[in-house]
Amino acid sequence: MRIVSICPSNTEILAYLDQTNLLVGVDDFSDWPDSVLDLPKVGPDLTIDMDKVAELQPDLVLASLSVPGMEKNIEALDEKQLPYIILNPNSLKEIAEDIRKVGEVIGLKELGNQKAAEFLNEVQGYRRCANKKIDKPSLYWEWWPKPIFTPGGLNWLTEISELAGGVNVFATEKIASHQTDWDSVKKRNPDHICMVWVGVKEEKMRPELVMKRPGWKEMKAIQKGNIHVLEESLFCRPSPRLLEGLKKLIKVLE
Repeated sequence: MRIVSICPSNTEILAYLDQTNLLVGVDDFSDWPDSVLDLPKVGPDLTIDMDKVAELQPDLVLASLSVPGMEKNIEALDEKQLPYIILNPNSLKEIAEDIRKVGEVIGLKELGNQKAAEFLNEVQGYRRCANKKIDKPSLYWEWWPKPIFTPGGLNWLTEISELAGGVNVFATEKIASHQTDWDSVKKRNPDHICMVWVGVKEEKMRPELVMKRPGWKEMKAIQKGNIHVLEESLFCRPSPRLLEGLKKLIKVLE
């Protein structure tokens, strides 16, 4: 089977199934595992070159709608009459469902069910530990600085916050991605600020600029020095690697 993945999280789900050997091409941002680095690249996930995808003669394209604007990829896949499935999870349960879905569509239904169960069992283990915690620090996640976008209550990072023993301060917003402003964040006064700017490497993030925002020096997180630059690849992609990010977050909050 020849598969092209046009979103990093899809590539990582295939890796979780240990089936990256089926890949013949990936989007430009798929950078894990190392085995995919030398594969043909078909463009950034928002502007996939469908001619390149078609040239690879895939039996299946793993598409996504996890980022606004990806709809254009689906339209192009239809135009090229390429076979595809769409993965668009917001919750950890939906990620497990996608693990099953990919396993089934590549002819490995039993493996997909097994790996999905393993993923959910690991999640449940973290949940049991988190439920024992009494003091739950509040977390503000910054996906994008200007305008500010942050995960809402329907996003996996609200779950990751809870599994780490904390609370997402924007969990009250019943959407997956919420646009807010500096004053709203200040009013919620989080214990921790987690910087995970989408598509930006950690070394290019500037926490000192965040600290200079009007009134933010009064926030608990900045007064306590709890501003964290985290790997966006471990927190912004809806894949099983979120659990790797969770392990790091637990250490950060200790």
